[in-house]
Formats: sequence, structure tokens, C-alpha cells
Amino acid sequence: MVPPRLTLVSDNTREKGETAPSDDAEAARDSGPSSPLSDPDSAIDHLSKSAGREKLRRLEAMLFASSQPLDAKSLARCLDANDDVHSLLIALQAEYKDRGVVLVRVAGRWQFRTADDLSFLLERQQKEERKLSKAAQETLAIIAYHQPVTRAEIEDIRGVSTSPGTLDVLMETGWIRPRGRRRAPGRPLTYGTTEDFLIHFGLDNIKDLPGLADLKAAGLLDANLPPGFTVPSPTDVAALMPDELPLTDDGDEEEEEQKVLPLDHDGEEPDEEEDGAKKEGED
Repeated sequence: MVPPRLTLVSDNTREKGETAPSDDAEAARDSGPSSPLSDPDSAIDHLSKSAGREKLRRLEAMLFASSQPLDAKSLARCLDANDDVHSLLIALQAEYKDRGVVLVRVAGRWQFRTADDLSFLLERQQKEERKLSKAAQETLAIIAYHQPVTRAEIEDIRGVSTSPGTLDVLMETGWIRPRGRRRAPGRPLTYGTTEDFLIHFGLDNIKDLPGLADLKAAGLLDANLPPGFTVPSPTDVAALMPDELPLTDDGDEEEEEQKVLPLDHDGEEPDEEEDGAKKEGED
């Protein structure tokens, strides 16, 4: 014998003489005219939103799994060929704007990072980190703002000589690199910043470095600066400048081979006209 089906009715419903809606009634209501899938336009909009959400989930998974920043070309591999990767990344960045992890763009690439106001929660010193010396900081700043620049030009700006060890330390950190050679006597090396420099300092482009007004507002420059003092506008040119040579070019110019004439008995080169006259006489 099958036990009877019981339906629970609230007290308020019992007082009004009403019965609770059955499951069939709820299903009919969901499939009625008010359902979002019953309208073709609503259905298309619903499917479009679902597809967009799936694309954002793919980008989110790729960025979380990578330990290095990813460029748009690498991220486009998980999407369709006609998808606008940049717009999707902007939308994903907006979703993470107020979260503990934010999506940032560094050196032209994208990466998830801890929000700046929460970074203190994750600070943990695994090893003692040495700070750059004052000379190294000044040298790095000069290279960043004046690149491409030679060692002699760095010393001229600083007003003191630069130790070779200072440049070695900056190159070991991966923040500077030799770009080329200056078209000048001695062919001195020119230096510039690297992509690791942008990633470490959270810059998308070298032009994002603070200008004169920003440095004054941060208190890094004295308010009473000498007249005519300016901060150069940094350039981010990967190609060599017109006054630079490639590193593989030593600057040696090939000399044309000169004809070596035999010396006469007096130790002087014979005159070509006299040689021609002698040959005519012998003929």
C-alpha cells in the first residue's frame, strides 16, 4: 500500500483557505510568458552573457596559473579567433577592481597581483635583501631617464666617477642592459632599462616614470630648484638610435687595398710615366 502524499501548508495559507502551489504549477509558471527563455531576444541575450562569462573564466584561469605576466597574444590562444582580447581583459580588470587580488598591466602584459593596500599581509622575509647603494640608485635613475646613455655621460650627470661594479650590480639584477655602441671615438657602450625593470616597479611603459611635478609632490625634489632645471622625458625605443651601433660592430672600417709599387735603387717609388716610357723604348 502506497502511503498518501502529504502537503505542508502554512498557517497563513490555511487561514485564507488557500493551498500551497504544487511542483507542476511552479514548472508551468517558469515556462510561462514571463520566463526569460520564452522570448527569443531574451534567450539570445542570455546565451551571449553566458558565452562572455565563459571567456572571462578562461582568461581568469590562464592568468592565475601563470607565474609570469602574459601578453594578449598568449591569452588569445584560449579564445576564438574573432574575440576582442583587450575588451575582455578590461572587463575582467573591472571585476577585480575592489578585490584582494587585482589585475594589472605591466610591461605591456597582464598579471594578477595582491592589492597594494593588502600587500603588508603577505610580507615574509625568506632571505635578507640588500638595498641598492646610493650610487646604484642614482645610476639607475640616470639610465632610466636618459637612455640610451654611456658611462661617461652618467659620470658627467652625477659629477663623480662611476665604479664598474655599480653597473655590474644593476646588470645582475636584470634592470639594465647594454644596448649598443655610441658612434664616437672608442665606441663606448650605451645602456638602457629592461622589461624586468618595468615589471619590478609596476610600470607599463618607461614613459610612466614620474615627471617633475610628480617628484615635487612626492617630496623627492627640493621646492627651490635652480632656474632651468628640468626632468628629461624618458624614451622607450627598442631599436638603436641613429648615433648607436650594434654590439657586434666594432666600428672598424675596411680600408681599401692599395697597390704596392716596387722601390727603385734610391728607395723611392718609380714614376708611372717613366715606367711607361721605358716600356715603349723596349718595344
